Amino acid sequence: MTDGERTATTIETDCVVVGAGPAGLMLGLLLARTGVDVTVIEKHGDFLRDFRGDTIHPSTLEVMHELGLLDELLKLPHTEAPRLHAEIGGRDITIADFSRLRTRCRFIAFMPQWEFLDYLAREAGRSPKFRLVMQAEVTGLIEDNGRIAGVRAATPDGELTIRSALVVGADGRNSILREKAGLAIERFGAPRDVLWMQLSHQPDDPPYTMGHGGPRQGFVMVDRGSYWQCGYVVRKGSFDDVKARGIEAFRAAVAAASPLPADRVEEIRSWDDVHRLSVRIDRLKRWWRPGLICIGDAAHAMSPIGGFGVNLAIQDAVAAANILAAPLRGNGLTDRHLAAVEARRSFPTRATQKLQLMMQRDRRKREKEDATRNGPPSFMRFIARWPVLAHLAGRLVGIGFRPEHVRDRAMAGPRSQGAVPETMEARP
Repeated sequence: MTDGERTATTIETDCVVVGAGPAGLMLGLLLARTGVDVTVIEKHGDFLRDFRGDTIHPSTLEVMHELGLLDELLKLPHTEAPRLHAEIGGRDITIADFSRLRTRCRFIAFMPQWEFLDYLAREAGRSPKFRLVMQAEVTGLIEDNGRIAGVRAATPDGELTIRSALVVGADGRNSILREKAGLAIERFGAPRDVLWMQLSHQPDDPPYTMGHGGPRQGFVMVDRGSYWQCGYVVRKGSFDDVKARGIEAFRAAVAAASPLPADRVEEIRSWDDVHRLSVRIDRLKRWWRPGLICIGDAAHAMSPIGGFGVNLAIQDAVAAANILAAPLRGNGLTDRHLAAVEARRSFPTRATQKLQLMMQRDRRKREKEDATRNGPPSFMRFIARWPVLAHLAGRLVGIGFRPEHVRDRAMAGPRSQGAVPETMEARP
């Protein structure tokens, strides 16, 4: 279609979700299964983007079980980590142990996020109430009498207008929707960036699935089967300085922090092999305004510490579906329902961010007191001293502060074959 043939299209729907990430697709799937007509729009043409959060925690795997989707999910390429490790003083220490969790899956699943999103999109597409529109980038909000009533988006085929009872912002930490809605953001200090790279996986490499190592635990590695996904932690805003010192100096720094053989870093051929993730922690002061609500990273950006981002996004989506499905079906959505979603998810968000900020403050304090002293953060030293704390860490990382469960039996979907887990019984 040429520019002269571009047309304008209008869609009427109960709910439009902006962003086909974990929060957006999960919410779309849940709402569609209950009979809510839902449209999810995504500005990209596919899900293939490297170095996105790919840790699927036991809490999320439990939700997938409740939806009847766990068995098929675990057939996709993934690795399983029943424990997380750190190298401290040359010793391999378990810093989080999931073996005592009261869940069906006592491990973290490391799965490329595009595999997870493709799976959610396929399952959601089984419902006639679900619509996914790719390559649709929001250009504006529709407002009627002070209430958000839909969005406008640019697509390769022309302008798309979607009118809806509810707009959900699930478009990530750089959310365009929350910017256009004018929602105020509260920002917190995050003094680190992470430089991501890939190094090959060899038979004699360390036997753990995810680990931390190096001075000040400044190196993270995730087993991706044929390669390690590695993160090298640097001071925020210092990437240009790192590059100015040259690729050879960077390789030497990575080799010093990594438990892998030193010659492995020769696989970092140029700066094109290094990708910067700007770490930040923030949250909206209020997650909603009439007709619109944000969830997931659009409502609260997380540090990569603990891999909480994807799983908090999924928990947000489950809570939102539990609260919003019935009023959306009955045309009875009010501001009270939107406020209830924020109230439900505010505590786990604040508690998780508080935990991450405490870890950061500990690191900054130690560096200020002695800039030359190496060593792990205090919480890792405590776990190394008292291994039983690894089970507590496993509970905090694997389950979180307020795990959500699917309430509506309709959300179980056809794959559950009528078997509704106890956790899916309706709660008052």
